[in-house]
Parts: sequence; structure tokens; C-alpha cells
Amino acid sequence: MKILHLLLILSLHTIFAQKPCAYVQNGTDSIGTYKMTKEYLISEKHFADNSSYVFLNLAITDNIPTLNMQTIQKSKHFIPANCLDKNSKVYLQLQNGGIITLQHLNQENCSTLIQDDKGYNNRVLNGVFLFTKENIQDLLASPVSFIRIRFLTESKDYVIPKQLTSELDNTLYTPETYFIDHLHCIK
Repeated sequence: MKILHLLLILSLHTIFAQKPCAYVQNGTDSIGTYKMTKEYLISEKHFADNSSYVFLNLAITDNIPTLNMQTIQKSKHFIPANCLDKNSKVYLQLQNGGIITLQHLNQENCSTLIQDDKGYNNRVLNGVFLFTKENIQDLLASPVSFIRIRFLTESKDYVIPKQLTSELDNTLYTPETYFIDHLHCIK
């Protein structure tokens, strides 16, 4: 009886801990089924005239779950391009000590340089990384503490905070539990 009571409490905790799903796309057509969650800020850094942001969102296309990542760099100075290729990866270090590796799709793409009306250079890079069923189960079990993105020529590390109030939109984000809170949206 105690085990049943404990399972009930854990189930209710899991159900109520999950955030509601906010989709930017959710539909089925003649090609297949597609769902994509809203972008979520997991890293924001500001130093002098330089800023950088990392956004994630989750998608599922015909039962293939993916992590979409967008990095944005902003500076008054020149920003070198970053590229992703078939060898690029995202490493997610979990608080329980586990490390999850997500493989980039087999397409090479590099960041795009856009100059805004205030004279800032902006580099935008989008990448799509593949989950496995094991990755998803591990990500549901523990918060993320650290992310490493392996680009074509370098790797960048991001310490993932428990909470982050964005200077962009003054919204409170909880990056370390992003996967725990949102992976149910693409199941």
C-alpha cells in the first residue's frame, strides 16, 4: 500500500511539474505530422558592446524528435562565423553526472551576418540535433547543468543557471529544467 501511495504522489508531482505546451507549429498535412515548441532562452551574456544568446526549441516530425538550437551574437565589432557540420554535437551534462550527446543533422550551415540599423553586427546560427529514446528518458530524470556545443572549428561552453531573467524581454526562464518541463510536448 505504501508503494502504491508513493507511486501516486510521484505521478502527480510529475504531471503538475510539467509546463503547458506552447507551440509555434502543430499540424498534420499530406506530408506528415509536425509539432514545434516556442523558442526558450537558456543562455544570455552581456559584456561591454557584446551580447550572446542561445535559444532552444523542441520539434517532432513524423515521430522523429529533434532539438533546434539558435545562437545569436551581437557586437559593434566583427564577429567570425561559426559553422555546424555532420560532426557537430551538443553535449548536455546532467546534474546526476550523466552526459547526453545529440548529433547534428548531416547538413553544413554557417552563421549569417546581419547588420542592424544601430550599427551592430549580428551573427545568427540555426542547428538541428537528433534525440534518441534513451536521451529523452535521461533528460527527464535530471536537470541540465552545462552545455557544450561543438562547432566545425571550436567548442563553446555554457553554464546553465537555475533561473534567468532575460534583459531582452524581462521574462523569468528556468533553463536547467527546460527538458524536464517541456519534453512531454513532443511525445
